[in-house]
Parts: sequence; structure tokens; C-alpha cells
Amino acid sequence: MTGKFSTVPFNFGGLPRDQSRWENSRVVFLPVPYDLTSTYLPGSRRGPLAILEASTHMELFDEVLGQETYRIGFHTLDALEAVAAGPGEMIDRVEKHVRKVVQAAKFPVLIGGEHSLTLGAARALTKKHPRLSFLQLDAHADLRVSYEGTPFSHACAGRRLSEIGPLVQVGIRSLTRDEYLYIRKGAVKTLFGHDLAQTPDWQEEVCRSLLPEVYVTIDLDVLDPAIMPAVGTPEPGGLDWRSLTSLLHRVASQKKVVGFDVVELTPIPGLIAPDFLAAKLIYRFLGQIFAPEFRRGKRR
Repeated sequence: MTGKFSTVPFNFGGLPRDQSRWENSRVVFLPVPYDLTSTYLPGSRRGPLAILEASTHMELFDEVLGQETYRIGFHTLDALEAVAAGPGEMIDRVEKHVRKVVQAAKFPVLIGGEHSLTLGAARALTKKHPRLSFLQLDAHADLRVSYEGTPFSHACAGRRLSEIGPLVQVGIRSLTRDEYLYIRKGAVKTLFGHDLAQTPDWQEEVCRSLLPEVYVTIDLDVLDPAIMPAVGTPEPGGLDWRSLTSLLHRVASQKKVVGFDVVELTPIPGLIAPDFLAAKLIYRFLGQIFAPEFRRGKRR
């Protein structure tokens, strides 16, 4: 007996190959399965493939935005192979690949992997956008000068970003005394998790603190462990889905988002809800960023 077997392409959204070519895509996804500097629960190297798998099961019509965001064109690169030379070398590799995406006038989405990878994307984008600000959504400040012998640890991601552009942090609820003092010096703008409930206009404060062009880095532990348990270092008191997507909508409406990443998913075998949440978050944020094109009738 012979016949043809239909398989879902393994790319973001499970799009047919003729609809996900580099040439006709505005958005390019770079999966980076890397977690060399993880310190509590390792496993975020499995995050990118889990997110891609979950994305193939999404309905591609966004009922909130009333659009099929994938029509802007999605292309998924092959997963970036990890190197054992250290996080600095891996960050350089990410920078090189994101630079190619940016030079082709496409919108980069980095899917991690650990948070150290963000620096590579940030470096690539600041070459084209020298007045770029950064929005870090995270449970941890990540403002250490160095950690476990390297300045490129995931625990240093925020510090490295603050050295190349203005940094705004949201949802922070775990840090050292030295990191706290760095914040108190005014080096970064930080909205702690416990402050959000007492600051009715905190989302507007975030937008006021950012420059017109923004790169957004989303460490999934910014969410409360009740809805996002699949992270390496969960912290109680995090954001919920609506507060996070509401903030992203406001940022996308008021600023020019030039790229973003979603990092630190550590999949839990048998529990797919966190994987699906991460995929849906990426799709929703892209929809918010590109919504003006749909409103102008350029897309359907």
C-alpha cells in the first residue's frame, strides 16, 4: 500500500513551507537551545523546541486582535548549535546571526535558552538603532557584575544591557544587596513586583521611561509560578497573563519595538501548558507590534 503522509512543518506556527520562506517573511525566529550558565534547575536548552512544538498547535487567528498575524510572514531559522567555549562565545554567535536578520530588514525574535543570550541580540540591534532602550521583564534583577567567574552569566544579563543603553525593569522580586544599591544609584529604572499593585499607572510609567525605540526581553519567570511553573528559578508574586499582555500592548502602541526575545522556559515533562503559554505570548506580542498594518488594510 502506498500513499502520502501529511506532516506539520516544524517551524513557528506550523506554516507550510511555501508560506514560511525567508524571502517573503517579515519576522525571523532564531531558536537557541543553550543553558550553560544556568544555576538552579537547568533545562532551558529544551525551551526553544518545546515552544516551536506548541506553536504548531495554535489557532492562527487572534480573537483579541481580530487578525491572522502570521500573514506578515514568518521564517524559522535552524536552531543555533551550542558551543562549549563559554557564554561569551555563544553571545557572539547570537549577535552574528541576529545581525544578518537585521541587515535584511527583518524583525528578529530570539527564542531561548538562558537569559545570557539576550546580549547578543541587543548588540546586533544597537548597531542599527544606536539610541535603543531595553525593557526587561523578569523576576530577577540580573545586575551582577560577574557570576561564577564570567560577566556573561544569565545572572548578569541586565547589567550588560544597562551598559549599552537605558534599561527599564519590571516585575523584579529577587536580587542581591549590591544589585539593589546599583538600582538606587539610578543606573536603571526598576519597578519591583511588590510596587505594581500600589502604582495604578505603572504601565504608563514604564512607557515614559523608555526611549522611542525599544528591545524587549521577556524572562518567563516574570510570570507567577501559578501559571508559569516551568522556569529554572520560580519566584512567587509574579505577573499574570492579562497584566503582562496589557503592558506589552501599551509598549507596542507607544513605542517602536525593533525586536524581542522570550527566554528561560524549562519544560516540565507531561505539562504542556507553560510551553503553549510561551508560544501564545510570542504570537500575541507580534500581533500587537504589527497591528497597525492590519488596521491600515495592508494585511487581512
